[in-house]
Amino acid sequence: MTDLPAAGQPLRFVRRGAVVTLPDVPADRTLLEVLREDLHCHAVKEGCNEGDCGACTVVVGDVEQGHLRYRAVNACIRLAHSVDGLAVWTAADLAGDDGGLHPAQQALVQCHGSQCGFCTPGFVMSLYGMYQNHVRKGRPITRALAQHDLSGNLCRCTGYRPILDAAQAMAKLPVPASDEAGTLLKLEQLRQYPRGLQDDLAYQSPQTLKQLLDLRAADPQAQLVAGCTDVGLWINKGHRSLPRVLDVTRVAELRRIERYPHHVAIGAAVTLADAWDALATDRPQLAGFAARFAGLPVRQSGTLGGNVANGSPIGDGMPVLIALGAHLVLMSRRGHREMPLERYYTGYRSNLLAPDEVLAWIKVPLPTADEFSRAYKVSRRFDDDISAVCLALSLRLQDGRVQAASIGVGGVAATPVRASRTEAALRGQLWDESSLALAERTLRAEFTPISDLRASAGYRQQVLGGLLRRFWLSTQGQAGLELSESGALEDAP
Repeated sequence: MTDLPAAGQPLRFVRRGAVVTLPDVPADRTLLEVLREDLHCHAVKEGCNEGDCGACTVVVGDVEQGHLRYRAVNACIRLAHSVDGLAVWTAADLAGDDGGLHPAQQALVQCHGSQCGFCTPGFVMSLYGMYQNHVRKGRPITRALAQHDLSGNLCRCTGYRPILDAAQAMAKLPVPASDEAGTLLKLEQLRQYPRGLQDDLAYQSPQTLKQLLDLRAADPQAQLVAGCTDVGLWINKGHRSLPRVLDVTRVAELRRIERYPHHVAIGAAVTLADAWDALATDRPQLAGFAARFAGLPVRQSGTLGGNVANGSPIGDGMPVLIALGAHLVLMSRRGHREMPLERYYTGYRSNLLAPDEVLAWIKVPLPTADEFSRAYKVSRRFDDDISAVCLALSLRLQDGRVQAASIGVGGVAATPVRASRTEAALRGQLWDESSLALAERTLRAEFTPISDLRASAGYRQQVLGGLLRRFWLSTQGQAGLELSESGALEDAP
């Protein structure tokens, strides 16, 4: 493959009921840059520029089973070409032809949900996504749902009560006109444009697994991307240039979640939101942990495959998958190979992926009747924050004795790791206070974490033992209660 700069290509998406066409958009240009600088849409705000504050939130729409599915995403870390062929809404696109406000906007006005106003467009768009996905379908918006869907939007001056009030008030306002049929027609027209897969294109977005593997073999130096929730930071904060990009999110085979008798296979292009929903379907106790995995706009853009491939030592997905015994399937034109997730990493952000390979699937065993599993996250902020420590555990107990133990840990080493020594200390032991005390000491001594801005090494070691004890308490059936991640007592799932 030549090292000469690859050619740009047109970007087309639907906005305000019309097709927007930009003739030559660089591969590493973000959606925020396109909206603010190329289309002069200043209703999309640039805040943190790293997907944390939500000021840049927009809604994208794609066709699923003949209907539009709406997702609120961060424009600042989303590559512009990722919305090629999709519909995009900003806070400037919601008012009616007569200037009347959309219920997402009107409710904020009536509930006094804005002060300085900088975060308001992002909140409006998260509310709009909520409105389209729930109110339009006749489903009520509860306080808990509003808190969940607004988890990726930060406000420093208004306070959240009036914003949550606005979320629940939207359904009481007149229903605005909507031309979903027209948008679907425009999206169908966009499908007629050929998606270039030539070697000299800067941004390649294959539709099939064969196309992806062929392109990867032809250009192993192209940057693989999925939701770009981390790669976007390389561009915005690291000022890196990505001359050639290979996007896996349109590959049909990798967008599927497939169930088999003994495991579920999650494609590498499945969003974090959908992947965690699938995991929580089999293990409902993971739902609370999943809701703390970043904010909803990040979960609706990023992928579980990207989280694993990225290999951050503080990534929350890997400890859980390690504890559940997940395997990875790597593919190339040469064939495929499979390995336990924890063997994939060779060092800090380095792994066994060959230059011509891609991560294709994550295979997660289904739970057994005698399995006890939990995942815990400790962070400075409850929502939308990076872990200081993450601990996931899965035990099989028979007659009060540990038959099998699997423990995944994040935030204590250069990679997500398995607590093999602690597992060995537990296997075959009675699941009682004595074996717990031994396991606590083993777990605290098994790793040598570093001290950083999130936590000291000593704190991390102490917390590991405390989380293991929390897990033990959750298996004791004390009046049907267990400790939640926040430290308060709550009903056990």
